Amino acid sequence: MNAILSFDRIEGRHRDLVGGKALALATLKRGGMTVPDGLCVTTTVYQYFIRTTGLGTRIGLEMGRLPLAEMRWEEIWDMALRIRNLFLNTSLPDHLKETLASELEAQFAGRAVAVRSSSPQEDRAGSSFAGLHESFVNVRGLNAILAHIRLVWASLWSDGALLYRKELGMDMQKSAMAVIVQELVAGERSGVAFSRSPDGADHAVVESVYGLNQGLVDGTIAPDRWTLDRRSGNVISHTPAVREQAVRPVDGGVTAMPLTEGERHAPPLDEGALSRVFGMAMTLERTFERPQDTEWTIRGDDLFLLQSRPVTTTRDSDAEGTPWSAGDKRPWYLSLKRSFDNLKVLHRRIEDELLPQMAAEARALSQTDPADLSDAQLIEAIQMRIRIHRHWVDVYWRDFIPFAHGARLFGQVYNDLVKPEDPYAFTALLGETRMTGKERNRELRKLARMIRSDKRLREGLTTGETDHVTAEFSTHLNTFLERYEDLTFKAVRFFKDRAGLIRILLEMAEQAEPQAAAGRPDIAALTEDFIERFPEDRRAFARQLLAIGRSSYRLRDNDNIVLARIEAQLLKVVDEAKRRIGERERLNADDLTPAQAVKMLSDPSAIGEIVKEQAAVDEPIQHQGRPGLAPPAVNTAEGEFVMRARQLIGQPAGQGLAVGKARVISVVDDLFQFKSGEILVCDAIDPNMTFVVPLAAAIVERRGGMLVHGAIVAREYGLPCVTGVADASVLIHTGDRLTVDGYLGIVTIGD
Repeated sequence: MNAILSFDRIEGRHRDLVGGKALALATLKRGGMTVPDGLCVTTTVYQYFIRTTGLGTRIGLEMGRLPLAEMRWEEIWDMALRIRNLFLNTSLPDHLKETLASELEAQFAGRAVAVRSSSPQEDRAGSSFAGLHESFVNVRGLNAILAHIRLVWASLWSDGALLYRKELGMDMQKSAMAVIVQELVAGERSGVAFSRSPDGADHAVVESVYGLNQGLVDGTIAPDRWTLDRRSGNVISHTPAVREQAVRPVDGGVTAMPLTEGERHAPPLDEGALSRVFGMAMTLERTFERPQDTEWTIRGDDLFLLQSRPVTTTRDSDAEGTPWSAGDKRPWYLSLKRSFDNLKVLHRRIEDELLPQMAAEARALSQTDPADLSDAQLIEAIQMRIRIHRHWVDVYWRDFIPFAHGARLFGQVYNDLVKPEDPYAFTALLGETRMTGKERNRELRKLARMIRSDKRLREGLTTGETDHVTAEFSTHLNTFLERYEDLTFKAVRFFKDRAGLIRILLEMAEQAEPQAAAGRPDIAALTEDFIERFPEDRRAFARQLLAIGRSSYRLRDNDNIVLARIEAQLLKVVDEAKRRIGERERLNADDLTPAQAVKMLSDPSAIGEIVKEQAAVDEPIQHQGRPGLAPPAVNTAEGEFVMRARQLIGQPAGQGLAVGKARVISVVDDLFQFKSGEILVCDAIDPNMTFVVPLAAAIVERRGGMLVHGAIVAREYGLPCVTGVADASVLIHTGDRLTVDGYLGIVTIGD
């Protein structure tokens, strides 16, 4: 087995064994470039490892749960986390460990190294993969090197890498990974150079930071940037950075350290060093006969080349706009991840500014009674609230969605440290946090408890005899409605009237008083164990990361509820407009959009045009179902022959087994018809609708992911949950008997 090849033994014919990055470094080293010493653990080792340990079969099972094309990003992240955990918890076979150990110790004993990815699919024209596979620096000791080799292998199955391969039409199962182990050069200045700008302009670009390159690559350290003429090397422009920190090696890894006073006031490169870096980039372009994206570092007077790959985001202006690649999608995939420092900034911005501002704006809007407005004022109010709602939806996507990565980053760090058998064990540390949905449900239970303990009150609410409703209950109910009347679902306010809420409370009152779940984890002990796994000087980071993870987890619930309050203020003025239009024109205006309501208030004669618009929009859409699904045939009571699904596969998101009748949630009234012990089935659970969850026996959701709302709330209530069930709300019907297996991710329809 060709387990390891040193750089001086790698030749062009070895590309499939060593990958593009290792081949390029070996070629350049032989050509006289200053490249740190290194070797390559070949793809043969990776393939042998996953075959002999059974890991390949288990990865195949994970990949086979659902076609990748049908999976949302969160579902892909979940799958990637499970696969990463398989690598973390699968040891190298002893004979393989011995084979690798002999050469690794011979070359790197006592020396710090970088452990880098080198997939055969990397660094080709049109498929760069830069930033999508993992690399690690300042790794010391044989066991640490072997552990990081497994992490690089696992990054072949990261969410970003899977998405990128899907975009390029690559066969996932044929992917393999080689790993470079290379001497770490702790440069005083580092950076990247593009022999031709990634934006397609005919100039070169050099970026540089003090210390190691990692801070520049992951976005935590802003670089100085030079634009240079490609022919002469003359500087066209220099954009200095706000220089504050540098990433430098420390025991156990790297950390950001403050710059010296001299470094803060001087660019990392002087004129001579800039010229050398530019010259190296242009030499590499001539060597490979295409523009190059290079990483480099300077230690003392020596300029080291760390890697070189084709630039993939530009167009060749000499080839009539022919792209060097078919459009590089990496920036979007990389934007799904945020660095720890970026998350810290988002954390403060969201908690201290955005959420309070959004809540304050909703309160201010709620002070206006739409019934008191003239038609002209009502039109103005609708238009203003549409603008406000759009603004906050934009904020949601710009800031709140990226901050969701805080929980994922915590989960990855936790799993790397603890290596739990359950890849989602980390959620136990996140769940003990203040969520608006949980607080709302606690208040509902209090109201239900009052009904359960007062037979006369229960009878009065059932029959509608208000004389039996106590003042105490009315006060608590009014307080609840004041706090939560703005909940919305599919552009409808839940509690426009009280009848639906009363039905739910009566159903909850029929239940026995919920008991505290047995065997709940000791959160304080888990938290202490997590913190103490870090060295003393890294525990502040661990606490910050946990705080960000909890805030991110909490935000999955709270941001939607606060955003719903903004939406509710828009719906209130729209509802008033519909009421007026309905009364004046003697028609049902319930289905008017906000824009149509404005149009009819302004010009009642527009009714004919609006009816045509609605007819075009309301044409029924035929649902095609999941491709390749072949459900069994059954006969209805009327003797009709129909096709029905029997077993649906999803992702296990809440452990447990439950049997019960399905309640499919399609419209608001479905929620208010919910009965105790039913199984909640829906396309996607919204935090605003989770007030029925205490009644549910289990949850089935079409949308997938361990951090979607259905999974979060299922864990809070200890319910079996399966997410990512394709066409769940179409293939399952209200009243169907379901068996929900939250261990395996299987939903069975029928007895």
